[in-house]
This record gives sequence, C-alpha cells and structure tokens, in this order.
Amino acid sequence: MKFIKSLISRYKGLALPAKASMWFIICSVLQRGISFFTVPIFTRLMTTEQYGMYSTYLSWYSILIVFTSLNLFYGVFNNAMIKFENRRDEYISSMQGLVTVITFGVFVVYLLFRDKCNSLLGMSTPLVLLLFIELLFTPALQFWTVHNRFDFKYRKIVFVTLAKSLANPILGIVFVLNSEQKDLARILSTVLVEVIVCGTIAIYQFYKGKRFYNKEFWKYAVMFNIPLIPHYLSGTILNQGDRVMINQLCGSAAVAFYSVAYNLGQLMNIFTSAITSSFTPWIYQKIRKNDFASIPRVTNMLFVIMAGLVSLLMLFAPEILYIIASPEYSEAVYVIPPIAGSMFFVLLYNTISNVEFYYEVRIYVTIGSIASACLNVGLNWIFIRKFGYYAAGYTTLFCYIIYGLSHLIFSKIVARKNLGKVKIFDSKMIMLLSLYVIAVSLTVNYLYDYTAIRYLCVIAIAAVMIWKRKYVMAEIGAIVKKK
Repeated sequence: MKFIKSLISRYKGLALPAKASMWFIICSVLQRGISFFTVPIFTRLMTTEQYGMYSTYLSWYSILIVFTSLNLFYGVFNNAMIKFENRRDEYISSMQGLVTVITFGVFVVYLLFRDKCNSLLGMSTPLVLLLFIELLFTPALQFWTVHNRFDFKYRKIVFVTLAKSLANPILGIVFVLNSEQKDLARILSTVLVEVIVCGTIAIYQFYKGKRFYNKEFWKYAVMFNIPLIPHYLSGTILNQGDRVMINQLCGSAAVAFYSVAYNLGQLMNIFTSAITSSFTPWIYQKIRKNDFASIPRVTNMLFVIMAGLVSLLMLFAPEILYIIASPEYSEAVYVIPPIAGSMFFVLLYNTISNVEFYYEVRIYVTIGSIASACLNVGLNWIFIRKFGYYAAGYTTLFCYIIYGLSHLIFSKIVARKNLGKVKIFDSKMIMLLSLYVIAVSLTVNYLYDYTAIRYLCVIAIAAVMIWKRKYVMAEIGAIVKKK
C-alpha cells in the first residue's frame, strides 16, 4: 500500500507536461497493443488473400494521405499554433477546408483515369471509394489530436483514441463474421468507425472555427509543408511501399504473409516510440545547456537495450508467430529477423537526428529519406521478382541501415559546425552494436530448427538484462525526472 500511495503522490506532483507525456506514451502502447493482439483473430477469420487485400488497402491509405492532406497536421501545425495563437480554431477549420478541396481534386483525377488507377492500386472501385471517404474524414481527428497535445489536454485524447481503437476491431469482427467478402467487410468497418468519430470532430471544428477558406492560412500552410512532402512521402514509402510492390509482383496472399511478419517485427516500435517521446526533450535540454557528458552513456544504454530486445524477438519469432497467426503463415517467420533488426536502426535515426532537428538543419533529413526510399523501391523491384516476398524484409533492413548510419554522419557534420569537437554520440559503440544486430538478423534463421540453442541464447541475453536492471532503471528515471 505504501508503494502505491508513493506512486500516486509522485504522479500528483508531476507538472502538466510530464503527466501529458506519460499518458500519451500509455495511450500509444495500448493502441498498438490492441491493434497487435487482434491480428490473430483476423488472420484466422480471413483467407490469406483477403487479409492481404486489407493490408494493401492500409498501405495505399498511408501513401495517399500524404498527397490529399499534405500532412498539414505535422510540421507546420505546431508553428501555426504559436503564429496564430488567437485564431487557432479558425486556422484548424480552414485547414479542414483545404484538405477537403485537395481530396476532392485527387478524387476527380481518379474518376478521369479510374481503370488505370484501379490497376495501379490493385483494388476494385468499391474499395477505392471507401479509401477516398477515409482520406476525407481522418485528417479532422489528426488536427484535433495535435491541437490537444499542444495544450496538454491528454484526457480527451486518451478517451477518444482508446474508444476508436476498441470500436474498430470489435465492429470489424462483427462485419467479417457476417460477410463472405471479408476483405471488403473489414475495410468497411474501419471506414465506418472513422466516419463516425472523425466526422463528428470535423463538424465540431468547423462550427468552432466557422472558416472554410482563408487565403493567409492556406498560403502559409502550403508554402511551409510543400518542401517537406518528399520527406514525408519517402518515409511512408519506406514503411509501406514493400506491401504495395509485393501485391503487384506476388499477389495479395504474399502481402498477408509479409504483413503478419512485419507487424510482429514492429513490436519493437512500442519501445521505440516510448523511448523517443521521453528522450527527445531530455537531449534538447542537454544541448541547450551545453551539458554533453551524459549523452553518450545514456544513448549507449538505450541502444544496448534495443539490441537485446530485438535479439529476443528474433529468437522467439517461431513461438510468437504460432500464437498470433494460423499454421499457414508459418513460412513468414523468415521475414521477421530483418524487420525486427530494422527497428534498431529506426531508434538510431530517431535518436541521432535530434541534433539535426535541434539546429534546424532539415536538408539532411530530406536527403536521407529520399535516398533510402528510392533505394528501397529499386531493390524491391529487382529482388522481389527474383526471390519473392522474403526479399522485401532484407531490402528493408538494408535501407534502414543506410538511413540510420547516414544520419550518424550527418549529425557529426551538424555538431562539428555548431559545437566544434564536442562528442555527442559514441560512434564506435554504435558501429559495434549495428554490426551485432546485422549479424543476428542474417544468421538467426539458421537456429529455428535448433530450439535448445535458441533458448540458451535467450537465457544468456535475459540474464545480462536482469543483471544490469538497476543501472538501467536509474538512468531511465533520471531522464523522466528531468523532462
């Protein structure tokens, strides 16, 4: 009881930004957890072709939203909340108007070239129509969420996000069980939830702002975000382009296998997101105060933890895949190691790039994103046709290696220009851990037939992590306390 009372007391003593940050992390973990733990249900209710089509739909949504919304809820939005502080509601309302105009414009282009577009997307007209409905409504929720995050109003965000996250799979199960076209039913249930939630928020924000068009706001937003579109699009292609190309080259069943493996490999994203949200404010404070001594030690600890967790996920991949998917997905286990390994380099990028963002040197971010995305598309085109969908996992790993390590170089250039010879990150340790993760990603597949050896490796890694647990918790506590 004393321990619980102590936790409650500490929580009450936290500043509002710290409370908000904590709840945003909890919300993100629960949201991803709900999404992940419903995968076993849908992979058993739907055929591989149907689940693959649903995954393809989600991938195209992630790509097209960049064009129809210009990602106006990123980049420019926080700046606008400060620049137009006394006209925030009007700004949000006009941004919804801008997204509506752009979405209808893209839809008209689709209608003019419908057959060619359907062939490119690999989807039927009903699915594409549902896609455009979702593209039209979902930005409203994004604007609302970022606005409330900006004002640290975490209770509303947590309630709406979790309610939507629960309603989506529950309605999806009901629709799928009562339909023969289960891919269409699953997509329809998703769109219906989005329309109800996001549509309600859109009406509310139009009512508050009472502005569909504002020349000043539209011009400011477009001029700010257009240069960032290559970066946003490249990042999306790097995350989602694999499934689109697999659908074109191998079919929707292969997309299903790859998607299940990808979702499992991305379990590490929960850890990555939580660490990034806490670490970014901490490192900004350190740079602002010219206090660099502890940064290499803390980042090394984070990278070691991530390398250990990634290794455990790779070693346990057959067992986890058995739990979350039916036996017909068993061949997808060989895609999990490279995808899981990629998550180490995602954390590396998220950590290292803080230096570039702090000093507002965005050109390197754009160059890295575009180069990695183009490389990914080119390698996929060559190797998926030759080796099947398995190749996409290894091309993803290779591109994220380039992405992460290139930013290690970029951050050094930025640091040298602004700080001289100050050492912010431990390059040697980062390279050693990178080589370790690459080696495990490429060799662990050969251990899947040797369960005893895999379990011995798991015990060894777990023992080291338990041995160092007090040190790790002390460092993480220091970061959270100083946020």
